Amino acid sequence: MAPSANSAKKQSEELLRALRARFEKNMNRHKGLVWAQVQAKLEGSADKLRSLSEMERTGGEPDVVGHDKKTGEYIFYDCSEESPKGRRSLCYDREALESRKENKPKGSALDLAAAMGIEILSEEQYRELQELGQFDEKTSSWVNTPPNIRKLGGALFCDRRFDTVFVYHNGAESYYAARGFRGLLRA
Repeated sequence: MAPSANSAKKQSEELLRALRARFEKNMNRHKGLVWAQVQAKLEGSADKLRSLSEMERTGGEPDVVGHDKKTGEYIFYDCSEESPKGRRSLCYDREALESRKENKPKGSALDLAAAMGIEILSEEQYRELQELGQFDEKTSSWVNTPPNIRKLGGALFCDRRFDTVFVYHNGAESYYAARGFRGLLRA
């Protein structure tokens, strides 16, 4: 094997160990699911492992939150306590990024999600995540914004304060050090 193949295999093994440890530590997120079945599914898809690796690298702490019985896919959400550190200070999308004339952010949430091979959580999915724990008590996360709101220049984000999940709006071109995005992957 070439050194790069050995390195990639080692990285995949390390990622799978980290995902397994998180899976076992947080069984309340995926009752009734078995790690061996999740791992077998992941080992068959280099693309999904790459996406999970990016979720992990950027601080998302991905974990299994469900299983779609129709498609057989396992669903991973970013389960980091706060919005992933490696995905903050981003505006909502490319259109918003290009509309800024000064003080542009480093990128956009939707562009980075696409590059990582993941989707940004919807408001409904964000609320489902909050049923599994308490997330974003100090930060906030962009969520997938309906086209009618985005067409008018807005975008939605959520957080958890006062033991309640709130949904807010902002101009899509805005960005903050404490706002990132949470993603999902179907594997």
